[in-house]
Amino acid sequence: MERPRLSFWQIWNMSFGFFGIQFGWGLQMANMSAIYQYLGAKEQEIAFLWLAAPLTGLIVQPIIGYYSDRTWTRLGRRRPFFLVGALFASAALIAMPNSSTVWMAAGLLWILDASINVTMEPFRAFVGDMLPPDQRSRGFAMQSLLIGLGAVLSSALPFVLSNVFGVSATDGSAIPPTVRIAFYAGSALFLTAVLYTILTTREYPPEDPEAFRQSIAASAGVGRAFREIVAGIGSMPTTMRQLALVQFFTWFALFCMWIYFVPAVATHIFNGAPGSPEYQEGVEWGGLCFSVYNGTAFAFSFVLLGLVKRFSARAIHRVALILGGTGLLLATFVTGPYPLLASMVLIGVAWASILAMPYAMLSNVIPPAKMGFYMGVFNFFIVIPQILASLGLGLILKNLLADDAMNAVALGGVSMLVAAALVSLVNETGATTTATEARA
Repeated sequence: MERPRLSFWQIWNMSFGFFGIQFGWGLQMANMSAIYQYLGAKEQEIAFLWLAAPLTGLIVQPIIGYYSDRTWTRLGRRRPFFLVGALFASAALIAMPNSSTVWMAAGLLWILDASINVTMEPFRAFVGDMLPPDQRSRGFAMQSLLIGLGAVLSSALPFVLSNVFGVSATDGSAIPPTVRIAFYAGSALFLTAVLYTILTTREYPPEDPEAFRQSIAASAGVGRAFREIVAGIGSMPTTMRQLALVQFFTWFALFCMWIYFVPAVATHIFNGAPGSPEYQEGVEWGGLCFSVYNGTAFAFSFVLLGLVKRFSARAIHRVALILGGTGLLLATFVTGPYPLLASMVLIGVAWASILAMPYAMLSNVIPPAKMGFYMGVFNFFIVIPQILASLGLGLILKNLLADDAMNAVALGGVSMLVAAALVSLVNETGATTTATEARA
């Protein structure tokens, strides 16, 4: 069935939950490395402690995608997963800044990441469910816009609490009050934003409810689900396979930045040691830098809404990744805090494209009945490079990168430029709308 075209505000409503999801992600990305160090972790141990994030995605995303394709309740197909994931994620956000040991924080990261993935994965399929093919690029660009907005506010929040509202940087506890308050606010915003989408957007029911029920019954069982997941991975469309390589190098680059950028700023630019006032100032500045790149992504998402009418997703994504890789490399050469912000602008352009263009290319080459499943499988190529980074970056940092966190950021820049080169190999046939179709 051809889906009706939706208005700007209808697309906004169906995407708004991503604002809350990214608020949770943004707090995690900007603060988890520092939380580990506040609790006594060494720099070379941080990458391994991040393993929870990608590993939960590897396990959870295809399973949730598979079952959300086969679900229909009074609440809909995807919305039950939105709600359950949001409730657990909000609870984990409250618990995280009250961690008393490194391993408690690592355990809570497993819970937080699993819960966020339960909420987030169906949101990607939601665009394919609700929008006709020629509006999907706009739908993913809208998600990118709201992701940018959520990440801007979450990344900058500890800095704002300290420097604008005068919240004390320390009260004698291991984790600063600014971080605790930010996580509490994130918990409330996460749940509120997801509830907004659930309450304002109704899903389309199956075209033939009886056939849908029979299909679910015929494919019931964990063993059948496992076999279908394995078979589906082996039958990925060609465009999806090509995009997988791009995603691999892109997300390896991002993980290098997320793990090591904030500690690198705190030690290189502010000359601080963990626990010192200089280090805390550097952590807050690193969070502000993350806010700048997310703010740029938010602003550039408006530009993306126009660019997709004139240029292919492949062309947009290639240029954006070149800019992002350049920004990561430039960050390693600066000696003061303010020049870092220019690098963050370039990374923000790439981030806006990363959140939208690969999914726009993918959504039109996968069957609608398996939209959730294939979106979950596609995320394998986000989480696998992160798992490899978690397992190997600590050793690489110690043995090949002079135990210098800023060198890991440079490695990320090189990886993103490799991803940009690989975009040229992606076959766009059937994967994107033409400029004429987009303007229709």
